[in-house]
Amino acid sequence: MSNARDIKRRIKSVKSTQQITKAMKMVSAVKLRRVQTSLLALRPYAIKLQSILDHLGGGFGHPFLEEREIKRVCYVVIAGERGLCGSFNGNLLHFATEQIAACPHPHSLLLLGNKAYDYFHRQGYDQEIIETNINLSDYPNFFQGKDLAHQLVTSYLANEYDQINIVYTEFKSAMSQKPTMKQLLPIIHQPGEEEELFADYIFEPNAAALLEAVLPQYLETTVYRILMESKASEHGARMTAMSAATDNALDMIDRLTLSLNRARQAAITTEIIEVVSGATAL
Repeated sequence: MSNARDIKRRIKSVKSTQQITKAMKMVSAVKLRRVQTSLLALRPYAIKLQSILDHLGGGFGHPFLEEREIKRVCYVVIAGERGLCGSFNGNLLHFATEQIAACPHPHSLLLLGNKAYDYFHRQGYDQEIIETNINLSDYPNFFQGKDLAHQLVTSYLANEYDQINIVYTEFKSAMSQKPTMKQLLPIIHQPGEEEELFADYIFEPNAAALLEAVLPQYLETTVYRILMESKASEHGARMTAMSAATDNALDMIDRLTLSLNRARQAAITTEIIEVVSGATAL
């Protein structure tokens, strides 16, 4: 059995780790609350845009809506900047690898997040990586989403890619996140979005002009929403992981304290036996 000094040293080390994980949990909780508030405010607007687009989409020719012969596909993979968030990055990156491996067409990778670049670099995807952004903010803003959407749209209209897919983690709750892939371009109606019964709208000046105005807003809002979903998932996963680590540290401290008490008791018993043995010998 380890002596009391070694056990005390381990208890001190575990308590120090516990303080760190507890602080990280609190920081992640604050970040999650801030991003989640913005995300929940954004979702109704994004869903309404999707609803309008579904209503307008039929019968109008537009480059964003027309299917092409697929020659090259672009995958935008959004992962975390840091670790210590449980299986968040691992699940997302394995899901992305499966989706990319199943693609029969030549493809390119646009990676957002330090963990995405590290993973695909280790896996030997250097030839497919066209760009990386490893300095994502913990609080994405609309202009970041707008700039990324503009970059993707420009590449799509220049025929660099015939399909653009975004792989990210959809935020369900702090305890639940789901790796997801969404086809950004060409725009398709994807099942799973909230539906509504369409009213008989009167468009002014006309439906085609409204569609022309809605499409860029839809793309910008969709990309911004995806960035928010990914960051909320990362903060939620880190908060959950640090909460579990803090609880595990507390359990370890309890077990080490019990071992320390047993070691002390054994040492005291040994000393008593030695004293009694010495007295008997005299």
